[in-house]
Amino acid sequence: MRKFDGDHLVIASHNKGKLREIAELLATFGVKVSSAAEHGLEEPDETEDTFVGNARIKAHFAAKATGLPALSDDSGIVVDALGGAPGVYTADWAETPNGRDFGMAMEKVWTLLDTKMAPFPRTAAFKATLCLAWPDGHDEIFEGEVKGEVVWPLRGVDGFGFDPMFQPLGKSETFGEMDPAEKNAMSHRQDAFDKLVKRCFE
Repeated sequence: MRKFDGDHLVIASHNKGKLREIAELLATFGVKVSSAAEHGLEEPDETEDTFVGNARIKAHFAAKATGLPALSDDSGIVVDALGGAPGVYTADWAETPNGRDFGMAMEKVWTLLDTKMAPFPRTAAFKATLCLAWPDGHDEIFEGEVKGEVVWPLRGVDGFGFDPMFQPLGKSETFGEMDPAEKNAMSHRQDAFDKLVKRCFE
């Protein structure tokens, strides 16, 4: 397991919500963080069908292009009654000609569950994979998960993506209703990040 010993890390994402979360998680380590967008990088095509595969594509692309270590995140919501969909295609389900519309994507998930007459609770999980890649091609992979269920109607305006329809196990609020600090402390990204810190930063 390779330790991170630099002082500058590129976050290989253009997603502002992810950037904010990851920057907050890294703040205590005194590491300078910049985004792929700040380096003028385009988003590479995500051609894999796993979170690990797509995380690797993004991290290695940014590390090679900038000559700096890069951290990527590939994450999504996995709904059991939909056979794990949308999964790695979570963001794709929100794509429209005018940009991403997660309200539409969440309605699509619920409509499909109703069509299938899926029983309640409609169990789901948020999954995250972090890939820390170096310019020499080495990488480290960390996976996280938080279990729960999808609910309707949508609740809350905080968070991003599918947060307003995801209620974590044992909680009465959705990620969209939670204080960001509470959500971040138990999120799938935090789970993966805890493993990253333990192995590469401590």
